[in-house]
Amino acid sequence: MAIHWYPGHMHKAIREMTNILPEVDLVIELLDARLPASSQNPAIVTLRDNKPCIKILSKSDLANPETTSRWQAHFEQDASVKTLQTTLDLNGTPQRIIRLCQALVPSRVKANLSMLVMVAGIPNVGKSTLINALAGRKIAKTGNEPAITKGQQRIKLGQGIMLLDTPGILWPKIENENSGYRLAASGAIKDTAMGIEDVAFYLADYLIKRYPVALRDRYDLTSVPDTELELLELLGARRGCLSAGGRVDLEKASAILVNEFRAGMLGAITLETPDMILEEELVVVQQKKIKADRDADRKRKFRSGRAEKVQE
Repeated sequence: MAIHWYPGHMHKAIREMTNILPEVDLVIELLDARLPASSQNPAIVTLRDNKPCIKILSKSDLANPETTSRWQAHFEQDASVKTLQTTLDLNGTPQRIIRLCQALVPSRVKANLSMLVMVAGIPNVGKSTLINALAGRKIAKTGNEPAITKGQQRIKLGQGIMLLDTPGILWPKIENENSGYRLAASGAIKDTAMGIEDVAFYLADYLIKRYPVALRDRYDLTSVPDTELELLELLGARRGCLSAGGRVDLEKASAILVNEFRAGMLGAITLETPDMILEEELVVVQQKKIKADRDADRKRKFRSGRAEKVQE
């Protein structure tokens, strides 16, 4: 699924982050615990270099706890990375984060110097909610709509920490098609930027294969359908999503499935595992090689054709 949603302020935000990062002591990156890899911005990975990083798996109460633990172990293979799980209520999280910041940059603490901590993440991952909790007051605007924060702002927390809030950013090209679907399913991308039916078909297929019990329990099914179309038609018929002639309105049925997943009504679900991502990354590498070989072959033919014309 091609995603065409990269607002201008995101391009500006990347440029501003690049300029300020030499001054930053530590990066806090929020990830959606339901899609930890797909919600990890490759630009942030590149820009932070080897600076200490706290990866916060937000909305962990909506994710499969066993898979979340596997993701934490995966990320912490990098010695410069520590991870934390947070839930929607952020109970006890602010002080845990502050203590971890101080532990990861001990030289600033010992020298009694303030540290600059950048908070980054994709849209709608809970970044503004976390910043308000850390500050102990409402500073950042929150909401369910992605891309609310538009510019950087500095927030003095005390305890030797200056927080740098940054806008939620995506990246111009999502090379892994599956990651695009997952980001759309989570609500990180505005619904107007993609087809809700495409997202629902992807989500339904995944849930049928990986979480059939969750579907059975939520929709009171005696058996889970074999295909995503059957599931959406069954769901639509049960929820009264009918158009003229009694046919199921797939758009309405799709919206129900996607919205109920986002709200956690299907239970604790994670859309990817470390092993899945590794396999998908290999496919992406192969696809890029095929494209590069095809482009190189096209250029050779073009140059060869021009040489023949010159000889004539």
